[in-house]
Amino acid sequence: MALEIRQQLKLSQQLVMTPQLQQAIKLLQLSRMELADVIQQELEENPILEEGADAQDEQEPQQEASTFEDETPVVVEELKEVKGDGEGLNDIDWQTYLEGYSLGGTTADSYEEDEERPSFENLLTRKSTLFDHLMWQLNLSRLGEQQRHIAGEIIGNIDENGYLQADLDEIATATGVSPQAVCEVLAIVQEFDPPGIASRNLQECLLRQAKILGMEGSLVETILRQHIADLETRRYQAIAKAQGVSLDEVLAAAKLISTFDPRPGLPYGQEDVHYIIPDIFVHKIGEEYVVVLNDEGLPNLRINSFYRNALAKGSRVDPKAGEYIQEKLRGAVWLIKSIHQRQRTIYRVTKSIVKFQRDFFDKGIAFLKPLVLRDVAEDIEMHESTISRVTTNKYVQTPQGLFELKFFFNSGINTTEGDSLASESVKNKIREIIGAENNKKPFSDQKIVEILREHGIEIARRTVTKYREMLHIGSSTERKRFF
Repeated sequence: MALEIRQQLKLSQQLVMTPQLQQAIKLLQLSRMELADVIQQELEENPILEEGADAQDEQEPQQEASTFEDETPVVVEELKEVKGDGEGLNDIDWQTYLEGYSLGGTTADSYEEDEERPSFENLLTRKSTLFDHLMWQLNLSRLGEQQRHIAGEIIGNIDENGYLQADLDEIATATGVSPQAVCEVLAIVQEFDPPGIASRNLQECLLRQAKILGMEGSLVETILRQHIADLETRRYQAIAKAQGVSLDEVLAAAKLISTFDPRPGLPYGQEDVHYIIPDIFVHKIGEEYVVVLNDEGLPNLRINSFYRNALAKGSRVDPKAGEYIQEKLRGAVWLIKSIHQRQRTIYRVTKSIVKFQRDFFDKGIAFLKPLVLRDVAEDIEMHESTISRVTTNKYVQTPQGLFELKFFFNSGINTTEGDSLASESVKNKIREIIGAENNKKPFSDQKIVEILREHGIEIARRTVTKYREMLHIGSSTERKRFF
């Protein structure tokens, strides 16, 4: 078989992902905050782009100018010379001096009235972490240099829940001391606030808190040392039989143990609340729903007039400068078009969702219908991948509350009447059933299946278990309460 080289012409079509197309796809899946960051970065890097003012903002200076022209001349009083000899110092209220003094930042402009502005003492730069809280206590302690070094290594290996994640031998190797020395310093660190800090397991954490409350030798300590497994499974009768005490005494001890904090470091590790800004609003006006885009907070981009005039001059511009301006101009125009396309796509997707989920907007989550990406894609004649990108990290404010656009896409659950019910509606129903149960006799998953069947919802027990776990609800054994 002979090998030879041939030339052959072939005509074919293929999709080429240009940088501009990649940018447009990227903008579709960005959240509102991420989009604002991208726009701000482009404003800094691209001199062709600038943030334009709205028409209303452009009219305000003219209105203010005309207002000042109509006003009567202001009479300027003669000012007295300031001698600087301390005259007038007693007339100043020094206690509120700082609160009346502003550096021109956002604090003075964020409140309409001075009474609503918080005092400067209530403005913190950052929240204290668990590490800061422990190191503050370490700096106040009377430990030697070597013990401080060991304690710092211990504190550095405490996780956000307050548990020590390193072995004593590892800390001893890192600090160059014996494990016995590490154990002695660990006992000192465990005396720090909050109670139970630097414990190596849950049992040690609860025992430390019991010791601080002076319960050494009590039934509480005995249960924690010998019956921690029975306590977790709520086998109170077995504990009472093993210790030779009444069930009421065991229940009283268990009730006291339930007040202990199993994760002592968690209050210091909570992040600040980040409020969600909706990308779009759905308002009900009469019997119709109106979709409105939320453009507040997003800059109004436009092309800089200076560079536009420079390009219009043609030959007067240096060739290299003209090529640079043309490149930046194409990027700026494409960015503006991509942002407008993103907003139009979000608007069309939301309009389609409102059409499919009209019963939800009228009556609530119980009337949410099954919906897949293909339904909306066919309705607005777009690809499913585009719908998936648009509905990611986008939020809509509706008369029923604030929801992510992904929330409206659910699989269907068959009912006894032959209809289909959205999975989110079934989850909400399971939550309501568990919320109305008796804590002393909680419903099993099989019992929940039977209750759902009475409401016309056919669902398997394993599906109930899966939905319950997705709702972060424990099993019937974990939900059972004796007190």
